[in-house]
Amino acid sequence: MSAATQARAARRHKAPADFAAAQRLFEEKSWTDGLPVVPPTEALVREMLAHTPLAPHTALGRMEPAKSTVTIEKVAANAVMAGCSPEYFPVVVAAIKALLQPQFHVGSTACTTGGAAPVLIVSGPLAEKLGINAGTACFGGNVKANATIGRAVRLVMRNLGGAKPDGMEKSTLAWPGKISMCFSENEARTPWEPFRVDRGHGHDVTTVSAVATRGIYAVTEGTQETGVGVLETLAGAMRMIGAPVYYQRNVPVVVCLGPEHASEIARSGFSKRGVREYLFEHCRLPVRALRGRGYYAPGCWGPEVERNDDALVPIVSTPDHLWIVVAGGDGRHSAWMPAWNVCEGATAAVEVTAA
Repeated sequence: MSAATQARAARRHKAPADFAAAQRLFEEKSWTDGLPVVPPTEALVREMLAHTPLAPHTALGRMEPAKSTVTIEKVAANAVMAGCSPEYFPVVVAAIKALLQPQFHVGSTACTTGGAAPVLIVSGPLAEKLGINAGTACFGGNVKANATIGRAVRLVMRNLGGAKPDGMEKSTLAWPGKISMCFSENEARTPWEPFRVDRGHGHDVTTVSAVATRGIYAVTEGTQETGVGVLETLAGAMRMIGAPVYYQRNVPVVVCLGPEHASEIARSGFSKRGVREYLFEHCRLPVRALRGRGYYAPGCWGPEVERNDDALVPIVSTPDHLWIVVAGGDGRHSAWMPAWNVCEGATAAVEVTAA
């Protein structure tokens, strides 16, 4: 293996055998997120490593802002700490690969005052096999796979990236995604092609897509009886003063449609492309409403738009930046999640060991 992909073994530490004493050590070292962790013994880390084809000392890249080398072994230790079952580990590795892609901008995500945290969207056959929740309460983190996969990724960011409270973590408020935010696509109830196909992958592949967002904006529509009516309500909710995304270009917005809303929209004749184009045209605010507020900076939309009070600024720079995914259970609720600042989002395929 080349020097570029090979790194030194992770350091070993002695921890007390007593569970409470071990927790105090982790807290003193600031290795935990405030919740109890599973001590990553060598035996537990080896069990985790058995579920990836990658060698323990394989280097995936450097985690900003501390620029620590991220190795498979270090990721495995954090996955143990998070409480992951070993079979979840390939999904954790794929998520870390996504975060380390340059277009994700993991350093700014970790340090911004905006409190951004990665949202992980799992799409593919492995999601159901692992029990990653795509249905009722899928954002709630109350399923082991969702909660621990998301937490493992955040612990890697914290422990290898170094952004911690009272240090390089500068969130004004933050949101619970700083602990964990992972869900899967409800493929059984989507009326369109699966999300991983949108991201350039095949049907037989499982992918993890990551995008840094500031939170979840819920949208309820239980009265309108047509898909057009649902889209009108959704677009109205997304025309929001104070959303920094209107001042930023080339960053995505995740639009998570509940299964009932998605079905109603599809019955009205909308393809997924049609949904993107509708929202691109209707999620706009006039310059007069945006100028001098939020993250306004002269020239951020170009001179022709800037000098026209009536010009309408779209929420994204192209329909392709609207990530449409179906998830959740019954009930006519959907949500949207705007990306933070420079995060363009990233996707990685899950690699598993040979059967």
